[in-house]
Order: sequence, then structure tokens, then C-alpha cells
Amino acid sequence: MSATYAPSSLQTLPQSGRAVEVPPAVRRGAWRLDAGVAMSLRASSASVLRIRQGRVWVTRDATARSGSEDLVLAPGDALSVAAGERIVMEPWDGHGATYSWDAAPAA
Repeated sequence: MSATYAPSSLQTLPQSGRAVEVPPAVRRGAWRLDAGVAMSLRASSASVLRIRQGRVWVTRDATARSGSEDLVLAPGDALSVAAGERIVMEPWDGHGATYSWDAAPAA
């Protein structure tokens, strides 16, 4: 899967074979996730997933420190994603969602 706009902290992994497109009403740096589409993302550096519209179901991969985790995120929610961590997300309902993926602020 390829993204229309991909910051350096984002790596997209093949999932549905469709390109993710930014809807015209959303400013640059955001992506639309259509209803019924799941997306797998792996952070190449510490990143933050922010939900702008809709709700998404996010599953974090299990790590040596913790098991797999399922979360539901709503507009305004943010999730820190560590470098190398993989998440899978899909819209919670039939309306799709819009999200951004940014580099985490320097500590």
C-alpha cells in the first residue's frame, strides 16, 4: 500500500492493495482510512498517531515486554508508537476515519 503523503517516520505495509488518499477537506499530513479497510503501520522512528475524524480500532503487536493490546481511539485521541513497533488499525464503524502520523516530539 502506498500513501499519498508519507513522513519519514511512517512505513506502510501491504494490506488491501488500495492507495490511501487525503480527502480534499483535510489539510496536508492527514490520511483517510475507508470503512472496511485495515491498515498495518510500522514506525521507523518514535511517532504519534492522532485521530482527527471517526473512531478507529487499533491493535498493537505483542512485544517482549507486553502482550497484544486492542484500543478504540476517538477524535482528539493520540497514541505514542515506539520505533519499530507495528500497529494495525481499521475504522470502528461504517463511516471511515481520518488520522495523522507525526514524529514524536524530542524528549
